[in-house]
Amino acid sequence: AGNYGFQAQPMGVPGGFAVPPVYNQPPMDGTIWMPIPPSIPNCPPGLEYLTQIDQILIHQQLELLEIVTGFEENNKYELKNALGQRVYFAAEDTDCLTRNCCGPSRPFTIRIIDNLGHEVITLQRPLRCSSCCCPCCLQELEVQAPPGTTIGYVVQNWHICLPKFTIQDEKRMDILKITGPCVVCSCCEDVNFEVKSVDETCTVGRISKKWTGFVREMFTDADNFGVSFPMDLDVKMKAVMIGACFLIDFMFFEHGSNKHQRAGVW
Repeated sequence: AGNYGFQAQPMGVPGGFAVPPVYNQPPMDGTIWMPIPPSIPNCPPGLEYLTQIDQILIHQQLELLEIVTGFEENNKYELKNALGQRVYFAAEDTDCLTRNCCGPSRPFTIRIIDNLGHEVITLQRPLRCSSCCCPCCLQELEVQAPPGTTIGYVVQNWHICLPKFTIQDEKRMDILKITGPCVVCSCCEDVNFEVKSVDETCTVGRISKKWTGFVREMFTDADNFGVSFPMDLDVKMKAVMIGACFLIDFMFFEHGSNKHQRAGVW
C-alpha cells in the first residue's frame, strides 16, 4: 500500500469506532487524500466519497518503461476531486501476454482502491468486438462495489457512426445513455461524451477526454479525463459512469506505445 501513498490509519478503538485520521500533515510522497466521509446506510462501503462530489478527474500515470521500449505496462490512475485531493487510486490487473498481444482491445480487470488501501470498486471487461460492422458481441463492462457484488453495467450500443453506450443497473435496467462525437479526435481540444437520460432528451452529465498537449498526446497513451454527474445521482450509477470512462479510454484513446497514433477508429 505504501507504493500508492496510502495514509497509515489506526484500525479502531474499543467500542467499534474508528479513530479519525489526521489530514493536516500530508504523507511522505505529498499525496493529499480526500477526508474519509462518514458511513451512509445502504451505500456500498467506499462509495461514500461519491456522495460529496459532482465531478471526478482521472489522471493516467506515465510509465517510463512503456514510453522507452513500447512494452505495454498495466495502467495506473489517480482519481481526484475538484480540489485536487485524491479520492481513489486505480490499477489495471492484466497479465503481460494479454496486454501486449491484445493491445487496447484486451480484456481487463481494474481495481479501484480507497485511501485505506481497500478495493472498493472492481471493473471487469471481457474480450469483445467493437466494430460497427459486427453488431453482435459488442463491448461491455461490469462494475462491482464491493468486489463480487455487481452494481451495474456499461453496454456498447450498435451505431453506424456514433459511439453510443447504455448504463444499466444490476438488474440490467437501462438508466442512462452515453453518446460521443462522430469523429473521436483529440487534436488541440477536449473530446466530450454526453451522458443523457434514457430517452436522450436531457443531458445529465459528461465524460471528457482532456487535451494534454502535443508531445504527451503523440508519444504516450497516458490520458486525462473528467467525469461530471448530478450531485444527487445514485452513488452506484456514479461508480458505473466512472467505469464507462475507463472503457471509453481503452476503446478510443489507448494505443500501442510503438504506434504514435490514436486508436480512435471504429
